[in-house]
Amino acid sequence: MSSTEAKPKAAPRKRRTQAERSDEMQLRLVEAAATVLRRKGYAGLRTDEVARVAKVSRGALQHHFPSKDSLVVATAQHLLQGSLERGQRRAASAEAALDPIEAIVADGVEFFLGPDFGVVLDLVLAGSKDRSLKEQIYGHARSSRLDVEDAWLALLVARGVPKSKAEKIMWLTISVIRGLAVRALWQKDDALFKSLLDEWKLIVVGHLKTIGIAAPGETR
Repeated sequence: MSSTEAKPKAAPRKRRTQAERSDEMQLRLVEAAATVLRRKGYAGLRTDEVARVAKVSRGALQHHFPSKDSLVVATAQHLLQGSLERGQRRAASAEAALDPIEAIVADGVEFFLGPDFGVVLDLVLAGSKDRSLKEQIYGHARSSRLDVEDAWLALLVARGVPKSKAEKIMWLTISVIRGLAVRALWQKDDALFKSLLDEWKLIVVGHLKTIGIAAPGETR
């Protein structure tokens, strides 16, 4: 192109719609609320601090979330939806297809031993005095975790584990990890937890072999 030729004009930047701007602001606010909840829990949550973390005015926060509890419920839904999406992606991955037991454990550890489970548990306990708040958070938790479990159950069945056996394996595995999450409230030992879960995986694989089922990822 010669110096005398006009350069092509850049395409005009697409303007965001009001709905898109609103969605972005709500996401910004719930992520800020999650940050505060991880630090201070429900009892220490203050909407003015959430506004500071999100770098917005209190008026902007109140426009989207008129009450503390409306913000809390939206935050719990956001955290649980993120966990659901990560679990479904992991269940659909090639690595999970090769070793579903390992993938189920990894997903359970990420959720139950990660920071978000503590937040959700704190919100459920805090909501024990407010039936509406408790039921809303329970509803989101049930929906998201059951969908994750359905994905793992389908994967185990696809790898040759009978459905009745797959359900027991999945439930027990999740229960073991959830138990460690409760234990972590007063004794968090990552190395010990890893060794216990490694032992649990060996128990599951060994059990499947004793009843004539090839461990997922192995050939008969």
